[in-house]
Amino acid sequence: MAALQDKLASSIPAIRKELQSLVKQSGSAKLADVTVEQACMGLRSVPSMLCDTSEVDPNRGLLIRGRPISELTNKLPEEIFYYLLTGELPDEDALKSLQADFRKRAEVPEHVWTVINAVAEEAHPMRTLSIATLSLGTESVFRRRYTEGMKKEEYWETALEDALTLLARLPQVAAAIYRRRYKLGRRIPSDPKLDWAADYAQMLGVEDPKGEFTRLMRLYMTLHCDHEGGNASAYTSHVVSSTLADPFFAFAGGINALAGPLHGLANQECLEFVLGVHKKFKGVPDADQMREFCWDVLNSGRVIPGYGHAVLRVTDPRFTAFHHFGKLVCPNDEIFRIVDLGYEVIPEVLKKQGKAKNVCPNVDAGSGALLYHFGVTQDTYYTVFFAVSRALGLLAQYILDRALFIPLTRPKSFTLSWLKNFVKQAPGANS
Repeated sequence: MAALQDKLASSIPAIRKELQSLVKQSGSAKLADVTVEQACMGLRSVPSMLCDTSEVDPNRGLLIRGRPISELTNKLPEEIFYYLLTGELPDEDALKSLQADFRKRAEVPEHVWTVINAVAEEAHPMRTLSIATLSLGTESVFRRRYTEGMKKEEYWETALEDALTLLARLPQVAAAIYRRRYKLGRRIPSDPKLDWAADYAQMLGVEDPKGEFTRLMRLYMTLHCDHEGGNASAYTSHVVSSTLADPFFAFAGGINALAGPLHGLANQECLEFVLGVHKKFKGVPDADQMREFCWDVLNSGRVIPGYGHAVLRVTDPRFTAFHHFGKLVCPNDEIFRIVDLGYEVIPEVLKKQGKAKNVCPNVDAGSGALLYHFGVTQDTYYTVFFAVSRALGLLAQYILDRALFIPLTRPKSFTLSWLKNFVKQAPGANS
């Protein structure tokens, strides 16, 4: 199988031609009617953008290029990146080629370390990661070649160059931020003999005599790799990239959205909920105690984090994968046992309450408990794990957007006055 660059070079022209033909022949076909509620409440579930890397099926969960994520949990993140871009898993030679490409790009410029060290130590890790990402962008090939006047057909090639460089360096930067922020000692050098996720794991400095934390990092990076194009971080990255800002700008924009409490903070909040249960009962409660605790939370006007999803109507397959991992690796860990008990009790409570559209757990319900088991107890860092993994999807989407000539994103807005007029004139407005 060809190297990634060659594979894309051979496939992109046909895909580009197919899309252009579709737009030319069927450009006036309507995808959706948009209601006032949808327009004013975040455009939820309005089909309005192209994203070929993944989709979220309400009844099947995350599909990567049409394939359930549950079928890809034994794959390395490097394989997933190749698959996101091409729709094919790499053979051994193609995987080795991609890993070698990462290794030759892995050296982080000294000025990036200077920038990181200049950030206040108490700054949130996601803030430091965003700053560091922008600092890495000073070497953007896309930006340099665009300034020189490259052809539109070449945009994807330089976007791929930047994406590979950013992915190669991101684990080192993220691990260094972890060790600096939580005063864990000097940064640990990258080991070129290791795969991408394993290297990230060892640079964090987590004790891992059985290699179980490394396995968790591989799984975590794969499960969080992508989640179609409309979630806040992916869409933000897409909008920034549509301006032809380079991949470093686009990724930084995406993770800035991910840092918001309504998006990437969920795994942290789920862990805090579980730790609250553990603290109250000084260990693992029984089922009746857990039910009572959940009802107390709901009756106080709060929600139970980690349950329900904007799109899914079934148990998130990514939760299932994490849950299975926990059963194998740490079945007796008290924090994991509370997650396990919650899986048994919480859906039943939410069904009785009757407010939730989906009472099943999502990916965040259990991921934090597994990180906590391995001693990564600093939950303010958890969104950084999310960001490093999501780089695979955000950057794949950037490359494909440039390959397919996706234009500037520019939806039409309206004023409140216009909306009130529209509603008055809508059919049935006075009924």
